[in-house]
Amino acid sequence: MHRLAVAGREPEIARDAGRRVGRVWLSRSRFADVAAMAQATLALGPDADALHHLGWALSSTGRPWQALDCYVKALPIRREVGDRAGEAATLSNIGAVYDVLGDLRQALAYSEQALSITREVGDRAGEATTLTNIGLAYNKLGNRRQALIYYEQALPIRREVGDRGGEAATLSNIGTVYNGLGGRRQALTYYQQALPITREIGDRAGEATTLNNIGLAYNGLGDREQALTYFEQALPITREIGDRAGEAITLSNIGAVYNGLGDREQALAYNEQALPIQREVGDRAGEATTLSNIGAVYNGLGDREQALTYFEQALPIRREVGNRAGEAATLSNIGAVYAELGDREQALTYYEQALPIRREVGDRAGEAVTRYNIAMIHRAGGNLDQAVSELEIVVELDRQVEHPDLAADTATLEQVRSERAQHLDKT
Repeated sequence: MHRLAVAGREPEIARDAGRRVGRVWLSRSRFADVAAMAQATLALGPDADALHHLGWALSSTGRPWQALDCYVKALPIRREVGDRAGEAATLSNIGAVYDVLGDLRQALAYSEQALSITREVGDRAGEATTLTNIGLAYNKLGNRRQALIYYEQALPIRREVGDRGGEAATLSNIGTVYNGLGGRRQALTYYQQALPITREIGDRAGEATTLNNIGLAYNGLGDREQALTYFEQALPITREIGDRAGEAITLSNIGAVYNGLGDREQALAYNEQALPIQREVGDRAGEATTLSNIGAVYNGLGDREQALTYFEQALPIRREVGNRAGEAATLSNIGAVYAELGDREQALTYYEQALPIRREVGDRAGEAVTRYNIAMIHRAGGNLDQAVSELEIVVELDRQVEHPDLAADTATLEQVRSERAQHLDKT
C-alpha cells in the first residue's frame, strides 16, 4: 500500500501506511527497510513521523549526526501542530543521540524537557522511555546510583503499558549498572531476564546489546571463554542489522578478551578493526575505550611508550564525554605503565587521581585494582605497613564483587605480611 501511495503521489495514505508499518519494522530491527520507506514518504513533503522513523533507523545503524538532523527537523513540525506527546518523543530522541555522541549534559537537558511533557500529557510509555534515557546518561557520567533510581522508576511503567521491548532494554540497563558496581552475578540475573524477551519479540538490536552485556559480565568474572561465546553471537547480528557502532563495540570487546587470554596479536587485530568504525560514526566514548584497549595490548607486549601514547589519547576523550569511570580506568592504566618504567612517584600520582573517582562512581572492582597497584608501589618503596593496609582493603573488595583475583590477592597479602614480620624481626 505504501509503495502504491508514493507512486500515486498520495501523501496522506503514504504517511499513514509508513507510520503503521515503520513501527513494526523498527521493533524487529529492519532499519534499512525503515530508512528506505521513510525517505520515500519524505519525497512527498515534510512529515514528522517519517523523520522520526528515519532518525531512529540512522541512530540504530551508527549514524548519530544524520539522526540528529532528522529529529531537529521533526521538532518544529510537532510543535506547530500542537502534538505534545510527539514533541516529547522527539526531545527524548535528541537527548538519546547526544548520549551516543558523548555530550551527556546536553542529553540530560533534552531528556528532562521531555520528561515533564510526558507527565503533563499522561504519556506513560513515553515517560518510561525518557526515564530510561536519563538513567543512561547518569550511568555514563559514573553516577550509577542515580541511574538505578531512574531505571527502577521506568521498569514498572514498561510492564504496566505492556512494552516488552522497553522492559528488556530497562532490565539490561539495570544489569549494566550492577556490572559497573562490580556485582557481576546480579548483573547476569537481569541480562538473563532481558535476553529471552528480545528473542521473543524479534528485537535483534536489543538481542545483540544484551549478548554483549552478558559477555562483559563473564569477562569481569574472569570467564573469558564464556565471554567470547557471547560476543561472537553478538557480532553477526550487529552486521546483519547494519549497526556499525554496535559492530565496533563488539569487535573491541572481543579484542579485550583476547588480550586477557594473552593473544596480543588477535587483540590488536580486533581493536584495529573497531577504531576506524568508531571514528567514522562519531562514537567518541567507544573510541576512547578502544584506544585504552590498544594501550593495554601494547603494555602487555612490553612496549610502554606505545602504550602511553594510546592511553594519553584516550584520557582527554574520557574527560570530554564525561565518562568518570573510564577516566579512572585510564588514569590507573597510565599509572601502571609508569610503574613498569620504574617511575614509582609518577605512577602513584596517577593512581591517587584514579582512586577517588573509582570510589565516587562506586566501581569496587576498579577500586580494588587501583588499591592493589598502590600497595605494590608502597611495597617496592619499603613502606610495608601501608602496603598491608591497602591489600587488606583489596581483599575485602574482591570478596564483595567476587573478583577472579581474590585467591591471588589474598596470597599476596599474606606474603607482604610475612615480609613485614621479617623486617620487624631484623629491626
